[in-house]
Amino acid sequence: MADKSLIGRSTGVTTVEVEKGRLRFFAKAIGETDPIYTDEAAAKAAGYRSLPVPPTFLMCLESEGRNPQSIVEDVMGFDLGRILHAEQGFTYHAMAFAGDVLTFDTHIVDVYEKKGGALTFVVQETRVTNQAGEHIADLRSSLVQR
Repeated sequence: MADKSLIGRSTGVTTVEVEKGRLRFFAKAIGETDPIYTDEAAAKAAGYRSLPVPPTFLMCLESEGRNPQSIVEDVMGFDLGRILHAEQGFTYHAMAFAGDVLTFDTHIVDVYEKKGGALTFVVQETRVTNQAGEHIADLRSSLVQR
C-alpha cells in the first residue's frame, strides 16, 4: 500500500530519441491538421528546426523504457485492477523537436488519502531535458486506488 515514505523516491530515468515517424503518427491519431507536425518543410518554413513535438506527446515518450506495471505494483503497492488515472498537467519551458534526445527523470512527490482512506493518491513529477541539458518541461500525473 502506498504511503508517505514513497515521497522523494525515483521511479526511473529514461532517455528517448524523438522520431519523425512517431510524431507524424501521433499527429494523425489526434486529428492534428497543421502541416508543421507532419511536413518538415512546412515546419522549417514556420521557423522550426524540425517537426515540433505536440504538447501531450511528452507523456507518451515518458513511459518509454519503463515498466509501468512494475512501478504501479512494485513501487507504489497498488493493485493494477483498482487504479485510475486521476490527473495530469504540463509546464513547458522550451520546445522539443524531432531528432532531440529527451531525458525523463521521474520522482514521487506526494501521497495522500481522501474519503477517510478509501482513496489513495500517488503524484509523480517528471523533469524533461534535451541533449543540451535544456529544461523542456515538467510533467505531473496522479494515480488513485480505491
